[in-house]
Amino acid sequence: MSPPLTRHNRPRRVLDAIEAANADLSADERAAKYAKLAESPYRFFRGTNHLYWDDVWHDWRFALYGGLPETQTWLQGDAHVYNFGAYGHHDDAVRYGMDDFDDALVGDYQYDLWRLAISLVLDARENAELSRKGIDKSLATLIEAYLDELDDHAEGEIPGAVTLDTAKGPLGPFLEKVARKESREKMLDKWTTLGEDGRRFAVDERPEKLARLPAHLASQLRKAVEGEYRDTLRGARAEAEEDHFRVKDMARRLDAGTGSLGLERYYVLIEGGRDHAHDDVILDVKRQTPPEGWRLMNAAEKRDWRRAFAHEGARHAAAFTAIAEHPDVYLGWLHLGQAVFSVRERSPFKEDFPTHKLDGDKPYRKLAKQWGRILAREHLRGARVLHADDPGRFARVVGERVEGGRDHFVDMVATLAFSYADCVALDHRTFVEARETE
Repeated sequence: MSPPLTRHNRPRRVLDAIEAANADLSADERAAKYAKLAESPYRFFRGTNHLYWDDVWHDWRFALYGGLPETQTWLQGDAHVYNFGAYGHHDDAVRYGMDDFDDALVGDYQYDLWRLAISLVLDARENAELSRKGIDKSLATLIEAYLDELDDHAEGEIPGAVTLDTAKGPLGPFLEKVARKESREKMLDKWTTLGEDGRRFAVDERPEKLARLPAHLASQLRKAVEGEYRDTLRGARAEAEEDHFRVKDMARRLDAGTGSLGLERYYVLIEGGRDHAHDDVILDVKRQTPPEGWRLMNAAEKRDWRRAFAHEGARHAAAFTAIAEHPDVYLGWLHLGQAVFSVRERSPFKEDFPTHKLDGDKPYRKLAKQWGRILAREHLRGARVLHADDPGRFARVVGERVEGGRDHFVDMVATLAFSYADCVALDHRTFVEARETE
């Protein structure tokens, strides 16, 4: 009799991991998420961050150019090219960078850099349709730009965010268009209606994106926003008059995101200021769960984590404050039952850069250079919080690890990015074929 085969094979592991990661979703939510995962390898990569972390958590290659306490920083945790985009908060200034820190955690810088490089390969293949040579050059540009930015700021100083005034290459026209076409007024017109009883969410007009809350949940959410949430705010917003946070309406946000699809999420309309008709503020209230890397920590690491952060709302706010160039002034958290939710303002300028509209290799390389520099700046800011006594320590130690082997470092990350992108394509095919046989 032949011995039984183990279930330890890639197709089985991928399918089991996806099933486990989405076990808490309803049947409808799971179907909607799986439909998005099936769209393309890149969409699959975005929606299965847990697979990436499972694969790289103990990767030996970290030791070559990092793997030290000094090469750790606050990570974005889900770095990919479509987690860069236009954003702006209550100062109405348009910026470009990363503005999603749901999966942020402290770890080695290479976790973010590798994931971003892999996403570039997938995006360049699917959306920009670059040649292998063109992708090679863009990858090298991305990695070199990341290292150059660290070298330029080895004393701990950090340049400002990418804005209308500082944007280069294709980002300039993109941000100009966003600033011209988007505004707080247009955002409110998109998501709300203004009637005799005041401004309300456009639930009837946008049933695919918004839904009414049952009375008991609406009451609970209102109390949390006007109570606990206000107590988590800092700075000028904490001192705002009580009427500023008066809740005018609430709605459930539907069909948002890919990896986060199915997580409870609400929009809350508050009074804001009273200077003009567009002072109303939409708060984005999103359930926070531990970042994917947390699952893989050992028991001692998890205990340390919980000592540092009482809950995931506090972790999200700490990460946002550490990494972001301009943290949202409405950043905070609240509880609904045992679940904790992050709270932040919905940006009027949230917009992804359409990489499929780039014309050829050169514009893509210019954008890749910006991605590399922006990621480095976020890591520099995150490391400054961890090493307040020596803000440049992270940049210097990474530079020392890479010194004399920069070409090999670039080659290693590029080789890994291509190989893992090929693996994602196989995993995606496994997933699609499994769904077709159900």
